[in-house]
Amino acid sequence: MSTEPLLHAFLVSFPAQGHVNPLLRLGKRLASKGLLITLSTPKVFSKQMAKANNITDDQLIPVGDGFLRFESFQDGWDDDDPRRAHLDQYMHQLELAGKLAISAMIKRYAEQNRPVSCLINNPYIPWASDVAESLGIPSAMLWVQSCACFAAYYHYNLGLVPFPTETDPDIDVQLPSMPLLKHDEVPSYLRPSTPFAFLRTAILGQFKKLDKPFCVLMDTFQELEPEIVEYMSKFCLIKTVGPLFKYPEIPNSTIRCDMMKPDDCIEWLNSKPASSVIYISFGTVVYLKQEQVDEIAKALLATGISFLWVMKPPAKEFGLPFHTLPEGFLEKAGDNGKILLWSPQVKVLTHPSVSCFVSHCGWNSALEALSCGVPIIAFPQWGDQVTNAVYLVDVFKTGLRMGRGKGKKRITPKEEVAKCFVEATLGLKAKDLKSNALKWKLAAEAAVADGGSSDRNMQTFIDEVKNRCRAQQ
Repeated sequence: MSTEPLLHAFLVSFPAQGHVNPLLRLGKRLASKGLLITLSTPKVFSKQMAKANNITDDQLIPVGDGFLRFESFQDGWDDDDPRRAHLDQYMHQLELAGKLAISAMIKRYAEQNRPVSCLINNPYIPWASDVAESLGIPSAMLWVQSCACFAAYYHYNLGLVPFPTETDPDIDVQLPSMPLLKHDEVPSYLRPSTPFAFLRTAILGQFKKLDKPFCVLMDTFQELEPEIVEYMSKFCLIKTVGPLFKYPEIPNSTIRCDMMKPDDCIEWLNSKPASSVIYISFGTVVYLKQEQVDEIAKALLATGISFLWVMKPPAKEFGLPFHTLPEGFLEKAGDNGKILLWSPQVKVLTHPSVSCFVSHCGWNSALEALSCGVPIIAFPQWGDQVTNAVYLVDVFKTGLRMGRGKGKKRITPKEEVAKCFVEATLGLKAKDLKSNALKWKLAAEAAVADGGSSDRNMQTFIDEVKNRCRAQQ
């Protein structure tokens, strides 16, 4: 490295796969433009990440014109502390330990002549912007959901429109520049019945501090959500910089942060005809009832459609049993199906043999499917997933609905599941879904190409950080 310190952006993430992934992708992109990037997350998560991806703390990794490094911090609890199973308790502990640890790290970097020029956090850790403010460092937030969900939280926080309440739990919600959301289609943390009220508190904490970040970066793209991005830009500086996974390849951009090594499935996919395989994955956190797993398995056998199914082991701290498959299922499926513990999802979605994606509709998965031109069978459970499903099915028109979320406490029977599988893979409906998905794929590629909307926003953001850095010197 030269004697002149690189512009140094410090990225701090909530310890969850769906949060670290987009932040790492942002970090790689910023590094490729000539920045030094430090990505930090609690050690309990980073240890799994390091093991699965051969990552070492404080190792400078060249990425394009810049560098990427990882440095984890202690959250103050032992790895096997039973309190980790109680996310509300952990969120409080993470804030207490995180504020001290991050502050100390940033002060140490300044002493080492690599001062931090900007701190970027993602939702659920709003206290990170307090740390930046206390140290006089500009901060930004990477919003890892859709702009539509951002708008829902924003309006809820300020009480601008009516939302479901204890006394009126079934009212529909009309937000500006958005389709009408039925009561079970608003982000479920905003519903009075949510068991995750502490997550609502955490995420709204960021909206209560929305004046602290100078910019909100979003893992979406202008062409995907034009009306709501334009509307919300009246209230804060929004820069759409996604799909972050879709940017053209850069040297060392294969650095990953998966908690598990993905299983090899590409050779199996190579053996299947084009558009013949249903890909099934419900992300890192969703845990379906065993009865629902049984119904999906029966539907797969009934249709005879080839499938690649990710059945991730549940997190140890929650003490949930492994899912099982009906007796004789694997023998009956034979080479027509493959079960994985974890998959290289983007490689799978870009494989020509994959016809559609049965998904929980988390934003990372939704955006990856849209940007790879793959139709979705929407099976949302909670949080932003229920809102994303509305957009995938009714607005982007790339999805079929298989369920309405965990709040309904309903098992979707094998007949309904099978009907969705057939509709999404055969006939006129399947052609329309695929045609629409391919349009979004082209739009996503244009957004991240040189001079595209997201590429321009990324460069404008870097220029702004440079200007703020100069102004402080």
